Amino acid sequence: MFRVVAQALPDVNFNEKEAHRMSILDKITGRAKKAAGDLADDPSLRRQGRREEQKGEAKDQLQDAQDRTAEKAQEVSDLERKT
Repeated sequence: MFRVVAQALPDVNFNEKEAHRMSILDKITGRAKKAAGDLADDPSLRRQGRREEQKGEAKDQLQDAQDRTAEKAQEVSDLERKT
């Protein structure tokens, strides 16, 4: 079971940089929309900006969880080799 997880990890690492870029892009876009909403006094645009920032934060949290999972899978794989 754990070997299957460990074998799938390279795919996760391959997309890691792209996921990080997308989360940063979401945050920047969200902040820009919030600022535009403030300037235009448009509550709808501010809400949309907040949602995009939250989406970027969620993507960061997901990436952190995937990183922790990959580390644990590697630990298990290392322990299996030792025993």
